[in-house]
Amino acid sequence: MKTIIIDSATNVLYTALCEDEEILYESYVPGKQDHASVILVEVEKACQKAGIDLIQMDQVIVGVGPGSYTGVRMAVAVGKLLATLESHIKLYKISTLKLMASGLKGNVLSWIDARRGNCFGCIYNPQQDVYLICEALLEKSTLESQTYESIADENTYRVDPLRVIKLAEEVIEPRTLVPNYLRETEAERNLHD
Repeated sequence: MKTIIIDSATNVLYTALCEDEEILYESYVPGKQDHASVILVEVEKACQKAGIDLIQMDQVIVGVGPGSYTGVRMAVAVGKLLATLESHIKLYKISTLKLMASGLKGNVLSWIDARRGNCFGCIYNPQQDVYLICEALLEKSTLESQTYESIADENTYRVDPLRVIKLAEEVIEPRTLVPNYLRETEAERNLHD
């Protein structure tokens, strides 16, 4: 089973390619608002390094956010495109916060800066696949006051791609997949004012 994993919701573009239980390629590309210029380059690089053609993929897993509004859409768009153009490629989704926590043990505080003292965050146990605090837009201090064993933030997280494969949920109709924004965009909020 050949799987490509893409997440672009944070300051880091994450890409991995696995075949069965083997990790063939993995990269963390830092950037701010420039994932669009490298996301397809990273997908191509993963395939070249692994010696696998993109159309040989069996599944694509995308991080659906929460996170950067534009960033979240990029990985989702690439995943939808692959699953729509190549009907044999199955599309799966995973929360970006789950993906970020996947490489850690115990209860993990997983968070992404949402500005003004807020964050998209949760406390999640990847081994048990259980939320202690569900994903939400929260004040950062609310999460930090909780009990947890480790922290996964958007700049220092480490992924366990094999665990991500186990945690991902299949998207039966790729065209219907929408990112998880957890809040309106600034333009939408200004429209209501």
